[in-house]
Amino acid sequence: MQRLAVPDGRRYVPYEERTGNESIVYFTRDLSAAGLSKVYRKINGLISGKVAVKLHTGEKNGPNIIPSAWVKAFMAAEPSLKDAAIVETNTYYDGDRYTTALHRETLEVNGWDFCPVDIMDEEGTVDLPVRGGKWFDHMTHGSHMTRYEALLALTHFKGHTMGGFGGSNKNIGIGCADGRIGKKMIHTYPGQGMWSIAEESLMETITESTKATLDFFGKRVAYINVMRNMSVSCDCEGLAAAPVVTPNVGILGSLDILSVDAACVDLLYAMTEEEHHDLVERIETRHGHRQLSYMKEMGMGNDRYVLIDLDHEEMRILPADAVKDLKPFVR
Repeated sequence: MQRLAVPDGRRYVPYEERTGNESIVYFTRDLSAAGLSKVYRKINGLISGKVAVKLHTGEKNGPNIIPSAWVKAFMAAEPSLKDAAIVETNTYYDGDRYTTALHRETLEVNGWDFCPVDIMDEEGTVDLPVRGGKWFDHMTHGSHMTRYEALLALTHFKGHTMGGFGGSNKNIGIGCADGRIGKKMIHTYPGQGMWSIAEESLMETITESTKATLDFFGKRVAYINVMRNMSVSCDCEGLAAAPVVTPNVGILGSLDILSVDAACVDLLYAMTEEEHHDLVERIETRHGHRQLSYMKEMGMGNDRYVLIDLDHEEMRILPADAVKDLKPFVR
């Protein structure tokens, strides 16, 4: 049997070349706690019970993370998040969040002290199955993940040193894997040095880790991507992050992880060359588009979508192939 070639993760696939069903993505230009609520209230129907809010809490004093004050006000305003916990795991690299003690110190510095923060691998790990994967049959997560009934991925969309971009897929795939076993599985070939897995292979291992999480929660997952302070660097670089040169955009939300990440990438590509050059270069040189194509291959969502603009009373429905007409950029 002839093995099909892996899609080139350097290539952006224009909307008109995509096939399949469409999902719904909601959009607002309102970069605030109120904007988070505006989007969340469209996608929160199955978010109930014990809820985990997965976000990147950042290295100490990181300048680009979602402001903790926004998240505090947002969670306080939403009944389904009243008793929710922010969830994180320790890092694979030696930094401000490498151990639980260091991690808790960093959380306090960055203002994540207004609700419970569960470092899910603080007390060990749990293996969750990866269904249909080619790299893994399971992924190792923080053991506390199984305490939760629903998941909200609250993601700062930005660049990423190895992944090209960090959207909901990266937030869940790397962020829920435990710091010693799971993250090593994602990043390192057995017997080789740290970070030896890269490009298309890394996009696939990240995605398979995400799928293990999504299969565990089933339909009780929602996704919000915040397109603000989008450096080419991940928030794990903290104060060393590259300067922000890309315009702020707004907040997107969906019940489809592929659609929400694809919509963010489409909005980037709709910018001018000057506005998007750095982020596009980061995505393409790291082969980041393979995140999207592999999510589609794994049956994790649709890369076609309808973008619903929430900032107008008539709630404009925009076909995704006309996304350039939206011109949503906030200076």
